[in-house]
Amino acid sequence: MDLIDQLESDLAEAMKLRDEVRTTTLRLLKSALKNYQIELGHDLTMQEALSVLQKEAKKHQDSIKQYEDAKREDLANEEKAELDVIEKYLPEQMSQDEVEKAVDSAIAELGASGPADMGKVIGLVRQKTEGQADGSMIAELAKQKLSK
Repeated sequence: MDLIDQLESDLAEAMKLRDEVRTTTLRLLKSALKNYQIELGHDLTMQEALSVLQKEAKKHQDSIKQYEDAKREDLANEEKAELDVIEKYLPEQMSQDEVEKAVDSAIAELGASGPADMGKVIGLVRQKTEGQADGSMIAELAKQKLSK
């Protein structure tokens, strides 16, 4: 069962259980996936679908931060509940140590020596980690290691 089928199944279950948060969030995800599929003009690969889910998770994380900065805990809690639903469909995230090893491996593999090679290193690490590592963490670690 692919990700979209899983979302459909879980959406039906959430609707039967009258779980408002899950229903709303799953509809949002389904819509985002469908829009991206239309934009690309073909069925989404697993990697493309995961990237859409990661973007949605990132949007929710940003919203949570903004709501907390504005002292709106009620809205922040709603976003956190939705983020919890989204994260159930994302692969387990790698730890910082694992990402650091992947960056070191990519630098060695590419023979990268300075900041000019940063894009290549980030691209290779993102390809190898397949959505299991946060892009900003990869970029930060690559920048630190290539600036030395």
